[in-house]
Amino acid sequence: MVVMSKTIFITRMIPDVAIRMLQGRGYTVDSNPYDRVLSKRELIKALQKKPYDAVLSLLTDKLDAEVFDAAPSVRLYANYATGFDNIDLEEAKKRGITVTNAPTDMSSETVAEHTVAMMLTVMCRFIEADTFMRKGKYKGWAPLQFMGTTVRGKTFALVGVGQIGAKAARLAKGLGMEIVYTDVVRSESLEQELGATYYASIDALLPVADVVSLHVPLLETTKHLINDARLRCMKPSAFLLNTARGPVIDEHALLRALKEKRIAGAALDVFEFEPVPVRGLTKLPNVLLTPHIASASVESRDAMATIAAQNIIAFFEGQELPTKVAA
Repeated sequence: MVVMSKTIFITRMIPDVAIRMLQGRGYTVDSNPYDRVLSKRELIKALQKKPYDAVLSLLTDKLDAEVFDAAPSVRLYANYATGFDNIDLEEAKKRGITVTNAPTDMSSETVAEHTVAMMLTVMCRFIEADTFMRKGKYKGWAPLQFMGTTVRGKTFALVGVGQIGAKAARLAKGLGMEIVYTDVVRSESLEQELGATYYASIDALLPVADVVSLHVPLLETTKHLINDARLRCMKPSAFLLNTARGPVIDEHALLRALKEKRIAGAALDVFEFEPVPVRGLTKLPNVLLTPHIASASVESRDAMATIAAQNIIAFFEGQELPTKVAA
């Protein structure tokens, strides 16, 4: 039973299941009416219109001391994302602000499926072949035309395990790939289930990999984790996949490695200077670029909206928060 009405601001259009859930508890819900990211100035202006109790935010909202100071009544930021590197957690902690995120099994599954789909697309040269067809260049079957790379028997290397990495590894194993991984914490369950081999460092892992898939959060220690030196550790026949965070890769170094054919190809769903890839990447035929849509399935986005709303309801009704990041 709701004792007191609460007012929630949602920073961008999301699946309306969250709005229905919040309004069903008697909460007032205001939303950004535009299907675009609000600038910090616009966000601050919106938050100053009312004494909001909570904000349902997106990964594209940069939430820092300036935003917190502009909305002193907000006690909860429920991030509509698995990640939360858009939020200054130290500043939130100083102010006693609670932060939640929205990881779900469904979103992890969707990102894992997207990862493997990207791998198959770039290794089988689907984009190049599709472009070739659309330009009317196909004149008939030829033995050497668009030869790709078979995945069976290749080594799929995880940099970071977690839910997404583990699910991607299971899918890759189902395709007949060998699984290797590195992480700050060794996963005995992954080793037992998939026969995965653990490497103590990324530098030891990269030289054995045919496909390198990144699944790490963006931290000071992971920014430019893949740099020029590490790209030189990879096989010339290897492919790089990133559905994690853009700045994990030094994109300028990646561009050079691809141009110099030091690796075979790359597939990116996130970018260092999002939303714009480093100039030159879009012109390369061995690169697949998707616009940060790895979790973009109806099922996944509805699940994320549901858990974000559940966090808000639990917070105001004195229940345990499903996915608390900081308090």
